[in-house]
Amino acid sequence: MTDQEAVPPADERRAGTWVVLPTYDEAENLPGIAGAILDAVPKAMLLVVDDNSPDGTGRLADELAAANDRIHVHHRPAKEGLGRAYLDGFRVALAGGATAVVQMDADWSHDPAVLPALLAPIADGRADLVIGSRYTRGGRVEDWGLARRLISRMGSLFARTVLLLGPHDLTGGFKAWRAETLAAIPFDGVHAGGYVFQIEMTHRATRSGARVTEVPITFRDRRVGRSKMSRRIIAEALLVVLRLRWEEIRARLRRRPA
Repeated sequence: MTDQEAVPPADERRAGTWVVLPTYDEAENLPGIAGAILDAVPKAMLLVVDDNSPDGTGRLADELAAANDRIHVHHRPAKEGLGRAYLDGFRVALAGGATAVVQMDADWSHDPAVLPALLAPIADGRADLVIGSRYTRGGRVEDWGLARRLISRMGSLFARTVLLLGPHDLTGGFKAWRAETLAAIPFDGVHAGGYVFQIEMTHRATRSGARVTEVPITFRDRRVGRSKMSRRIIAEALLVVLRLRWEEIRARLRRRPA
C-alpha cells in the first residue's frame, strides 16, 4: 500500500504495533530488515517512509508492500531530515489505529530481535516511552571509533545536564511509544529535523508527564552504506537543546507573579 493509500481503509486497519522505518538510499538493507522486523513482531505493521531515494528504495518498498499486506509505504517528495520523516510516519501510524509505535533505523544498527523487549513495558502498562539504550546497564556500542563514541556520549550528557532529563541515552533512535503519549505531543511545535529530534521528543514526552524507561541494547554500525552524521547535524543538536532550555526558562519567568 503506497502514497495516498498509506493509511488502510477502516475495515482493514489492525490496531496494535506499527513500526516506522524511515529510508533514504537503503535498497541494500530494506528487504532483509523488513523481513526480520515482521518475524520479530508477527502481528505488527511495518510502515516504510521513503524520502524519494535515488537508489530506488521507494520502488523496492512498493514491491514488498504488494507482496505483503503487513507492509505499507509512505512516499515523501524529498529528503527533509530524519525528524520530519518520523513525524509523517507517526501521523500515518496513529491514523491507522496504532496502539504502540516503534521507531527504528533501516541500516541494522537497531536489532529487530530486541523489539519484543522494547514493547514489553508498554504492553505491561509500566511505561509510556521505552528507549533502546546504549548507555544504561547492559547496553553497549560496537564498531564505532573513539571519536564517534565520545560525540554520542557527550551529546547525551550535554542534553541530560541542560534539560534536566533522566534517561542516559537521549540521542538514540530505537524507541517504542504508547500511542496516546505520542499523539499528545504537538508535532507542529517540534523544532528538530535532524538527529536532535530524538532529544526533543524525549524531552517533550518527559515534560508532559510520560513514564520513560530504558531497555539495554547493543548498537552496531550500519552494515552497508554511509553514515548520515555530519557537523551540521551536531551543531543543530547543540542549538536546539539550548533553545528548548531557554523556552522553559522564559515560560517559568512569565508564570512568576509581578
